[in-house]
Amino acid sequence: MSDAVVSEAIVSTGTGTGGIPDTSADAGAGADTGTGRYGQSTDSTYARAGFGAPVRRGGRPAIVVVDLTRGFTDDAFPSGADLTEVVRATGELIEAGRPAGVPVIFTAISYSPAEAAGDSVAWLQKAQGMRALVEGSEAVAIDPRLPRRPEDLLVVKKGASAFFGTSLDAALTGLGCDTVLVCGATTSGCVRATAVDAVQSGFPVLVARECVGDRAQGPHEANLFDIQAKYGDVVDLTDAATYLGRLPAVRPVSAR
Repeated sequence: MSDAVVSEAIVSTGTGTGGIPDTSADAGAGADTGTGRYGQSTDSTYARAGFGAPVRRGGRPAIVVVDLTRGFTDDAFPSGADLTEVVRATGELIEAGRPAGVPVIFTAISYSPAEAAGDSVAWLQKAQGMRALVEGSEAVAIDPRLPRRPEDLLVVKKGASAFFGTSLDAALTGLGCDTVLVCGATTSGCVRATAVDAVQSGFPVLVARECVGDRAQGPHEANLFDIQAKYGDVVDLTDAATYLGRLPAVRPVSAR
């Protein structure tokens, strides 16, 4: 594996079994509090500010898979890293939600040739490596190792957040979703931006620690700490999968 960062451990406040509609007693049971990561002074400051309360877990969650395209999961691309373990864990979470019919929405950053080569996208002036994410290229293809199905939606975006300038909010509303589980890459960029916009759009957020990755350890851990403190619950994969597994199974069409 290259310098890519994925998470293998979690500091948990409990066994974290998850729950179904408005499970306020269970919510956050498996959340990563980040306690001690930056010292007692930081812990005290954040506790005094009232950060880190658990989020509500609803009965109609969706899994949003942020930018697990080859341009991010394959280190052969300028913007990529070896995110094999993130892809594996995300696939496991997706499959955990299939029996309950949990919607899965993939996102991909994709630019037209004119956008990739020109100056119309301000972000590309800062992040030059992203210019390789040209529509129709292998760099913007969803990683083939993921268990993608024809019914899974694809949201194409131009910026970090999966919500900004896209139909994601409308899609989640149309599907009746009340909670968003965020997976993908990178933790310090598009994952964080999506988590922030999700909660600002009214959706409680869960981030499965093993299902997100980054190019470096420092930004990865710092942003997980910040998400847990202010925007959502950072939980382990087992907790997230158990939450989905407790949802009512969807009956096959033939049985209806």
